[in-house]
Amino acid sequence: MQRLIYTAVFTGKGGPQNPADPTLWEAHSTAPSATITTKAGPNGLESKFEAIGGHEIVFDSEAKFLTDTTLIEWGTISFGPGHTLNFSTVGEGFMGGTVEPNVTGGCIIWKVEGGTGQFEGASGYITSNFMGNADGSMNDYQFGVIFVK
Repeated sequence: MQRLIYTAVFTGKGGPQNPADPTLWEAHSTAPSATITTKAGPNGLESKFEAIGGHEIVFDSEAKFLTDTTLIEWGTISFGPGHTLNFSTVGEGFMGGTVEPNVTGGCIIWKVEGGTGQFEGASGYITSNFMGNADGSMNDYQFGVIFVK
């Protein structure tokens, strides 16, 4: 098995699929291929995000809210044509308020459950820290460790 790691910064939209059922949500977002640098130094933390050439990463999911602040989620992430992985929640995710007005934030862990192309038979885990705005726009910061054949 080969171990792949990735980190990506997604932007997109998320919200209820149907106003009649506010507990069932969907999300669609994309992330550019990018280099993300983290540096610790005398001034503390520095970070840099730089888009690079390559395919866009595409994220699609559905989520079911179990309570006002807990959810489960499942979906796909495509890393170029024909290379899509499937995921679902480990336990429950959390979403709640932040110090910024009209911004919610949360975190979730997903289990990789195979996929297509490079991700056929894949396993591993992905963590997500996300923020949503009142207009439905969202940012999702992901880190994944994926095992492929």
